Amino acid sequence: MLESGSTLDIRYEGDGIAVVTLNRPERLNAVSPEMHHELQQLFASIDADDDTNVVVLTGAGRGFCSGGDTKTMAGRHSKADEKLRVYSRGRHLIGGMLSVEKPLIAMVNGPAAGLGATIALFCDVVFMSDAATIGDRHVNVGLVAGDGGAVVWPLLVGPLRAKEFLMTGRMLSGQEAADLGLVNRVIEAGSLESETLDFAREVALQPPYAVRATKASINRYVQAVNAQVLDASLSWERISMRTQDHQEALAARAEKRRGNYQGF
Repeated sequence: MLESGSTLDIRYEGDGIAVVTLNRPERLNAVSPEMHHELQQLFASIDADDDTNVVVLTGAGRGFCSGGDTKTMAGRHSKADEKLRVYSRGRHLIGGMLSVEKPLIAMVNGPAAGLGATIALFCDVVFMSDAATIGDRHVNVGLVAGDGGAVVWPLLVGPLRAKEFLMTGRMLSGQEAADLGLVNRVIEAGSLESETLDFAREVALQPPYAVRATKASINRYVQAVNAQVLDASLSWERISMRTQDHQEALAARAEKRRGNYQGF
């Protein structure tokens, strides 16, 4: 049985449905290093859990996930003595999601931004509240959209629209996202949980091997693109973390002013 952690809460709904809640509501469930680690462990252990056929992923409070925690980002990204890694930790998170055989359903109850949007969109089905918003705001804090956004947005909405949204960081309403095909359904906020769980139950009651192998077959397309794009985009994101423009973007955000960017 999957276990809750310090940043994840897990409950079972019956019929093999596990609901995983990102649980840092005071930070709109921003991904801290601890949450990143717990998510990696979660995705690595789902298929070994005999009590689970389907996982629903959602957020506590009024948000789904606001992305990387900007409150600690400036200090983490400016460390000169951080040891070099061949592969980013983000690679392992995305790879872990794509390797899960059991269906992952995102229940986007509130804002999903940056890495939060990536986590939602790498799920197999995305149901979104009509009160929620979604977008990749990496560029708004001076970062390359490298944690999977450059992989999944073009797959879902095409390269032209992906560039429009990833180069501006614009947040989309649930209806806009559904109209673009970015998410499966937009649902009235009060019905989001019941309709998502109804769908999860419908999937959970199907022959499990047929469901999992069908998912794995379709994911071969996603994995092929991921293999071509993710490492490069993560490397470019890593470079952008060390730029003055990134530090200026974070300072401008904290001081609620327009950034003054120099291109380095």
